[in-house]
Amino acid sequence: MSRITAIETAIPSGIMPNLLLVRIHTEDGFIGCGETYYTPHAIAALIHDWMAERLLGADALAIEAHWRFLYERCTPFGHPGAEMRALSAIDLALWDILGQACNQPVYRLLGGPVRDAIPVYNTSGGPSYGALNGATEAPRHPGWPGYGDIGSKGPLQDNWASHFAAGDLAEELLAEGITAMKLWPFDRAAHRNGGLHISWAEVEEAMQPLREIRERVGMKMDIAIEGHAFFQLPAALRIAEALREIKPLWLEDVLRVDNAATLADFRRRSGLPIAASEMLLGRKEYLAVLQAQACDYCMVDPTWNGGISETRRVIDMAQTFNVPATIHDCTGPLTLFSGLHLAASSANVVFQETVRAHIRSFYDKLVDTLPVITNGKAQLPKGTGLGTKLKDELFHEGVNGWRKSVVS
Repeated sequence: MSRITAIETAIPSGIMPNLLLVRIHTEDGFIGCGETYYTPHAIAALIHDWMAERLLGADALAIEAHWRFLYERCTPFGHPGAEMRALSAIDLALWDILGQACNQPVYRLLGGPVRDAIPVYNTSGGPSYGALNGATEAPRHPGWPGYGDIGSKGPLQDNWASHFAAGDLAEELLAEGITAMKLWPFDRAAHRNGGLHISWAEVEEAMQPLREIRERVGMKMDIAIEGHAFFQLPAALRIAEALREIKPLWLEDVLRVDNAATLADFRRRSGLPIAASEMLLGRKEYLAVLQAQACDYCMVDPTWNGGISETRRVIDMAQTFNVPATIHDCTGPLTLFSGLHLAASSANVVFQETVRAHIRSFYDKLVDTLPVITNGKAQLPKGTGLGTKLKDELFHEGVNGWRKSVVS
C-alpha cells in the first residue's frame, strides 16, 4: 500500500491560463502528475474541497476504486464538465504513481506495446493558441473553445499559415514526415453569424486554403476539418457539399454532438467520414453515438473524459463497433503523454493529435521531458509512470494559485 499524503494544484497563468496542474504525493516518496483544461479554479476547488476527503490517507494504487467512487458520487449533481475533468487529472496522477511503484511505463501496465511508434497529425495552432507564450495579455476569448487567436506570420504560426499560406504549411509538414493536418477554415464565418447560415461566398473563402493544399501537395497530405461545434445542420450540410472536392480525412465537430440522431443523419447525408468527439464525456455518451452509427472515428481526450482509466474503456468499446479511436490533445503536455501511453497499448488508436507549436514553444516550461517525434511518429515514452514530470517551480506558495491539501 502507498498512502496519499498530499495533493497540490497550480494554474500556470503566465503560460497557459486555463490549464490546471495536479501533483499527488505518497508516503513512500512518489509524486504523480496530472492535468486538465478549462475552468481551472473550479476544478481546483472540487479537488481540494471534496475529492481530497476520499483520497488523503487512502491507497494511491487503488485506482479503479477511487475512480468508481468519485464518479458515482459526482453523478447525482452532474458528472460532465468540471467534475469529470477533476477526476481525469486525479486519474492521470494515480496512474503515474502506479508506474513509478512498479518501475514501468504506464503503457506496459495497460497491456504492453502494440507498436514501436505512434502516428501523429499536426493541428494548426500557433504558439499562443490557448496560451500566453510571451504575450503581454491573454488572447481574446482565452477560455472559449474554438476562439483561439489567428496568430501572425512567423515561425510555428500554423494557425496563421493554415489560412494565408496553407500550401507552404503543408509542404513544411511533409518535409517533417507529417502526412496529416487539421485546420478550421470555416470558423470565421461562424463567428460572424453564429453558425446558423453560411453563404456560398463564405464557403468559397474557406475552401481557398484547402484547394491550395491539394494543388501544392496533391493527396500526399490528409486534411482533417475542425468545426468547433459552431454550425447547425443546414450550414453543416452546405460545408460538407463543398468539402467533397478535397476528400477530407474527417469532419470533426462541424455539428454539436448533443444529438446522436442528428449527427448520424449528417453523416449519412454528407457522405464524408465523421470524427466525434472530445466533447463527449464518458462511456455512456460515446455509446449513444456509436449505437447511432454517427461517427467513423472516435475522438477521445484523456484529461476530459475521465483520465486514462475511462479513455481506455472508450477505446476498447469503439473497437467492438469496428470504429478506430484517435486521441485529442490541444492543451497541455500531460494530455499528450497520457494519450501516447494509451495509443502505445491499444491496436485501435489510429492517430495521436499534436500541436507542434505547443511542443516547441512552451511545453518545456511545464515539464522536464518532451515527447520525441520524428518522421511523423511519436516515440513511446521512456522512463517510469507517464515518463515526464511537472516542474517543481510551478508549485510554490503565493504563485500560480497554488493550493495544497495534506493529511490532517
